[in-house]
Amino acid sequence: MKTEKTDILSEISTLTRVIEEQYPELQKYLDESRSTLPQEAVKSNTLEISMLTDYRDSLKALIQSYDKQKQ
Repeated sequence: MKTEKTDILSEISTLTRVIEEQYPELQKYLDESRSTLPQEAVKSNTLEISMLTDYRDSLKALIQSYDKQKQ
């Protein structure tokens, strides 16, 4: 389970970097989507895998949606 959580966090980090480097106009949504994570869990470092997965998936959806709009 620890490895799965680490993998998801790594993906989140990569997606965040992609947004910052390739989609700077989407950076304003990063703070908004981070605020959807339960703050108590963030502060106590007890984020569930499902929370992290949802956040990762929201970042992927943000990029995909933006790419579709550009086409």
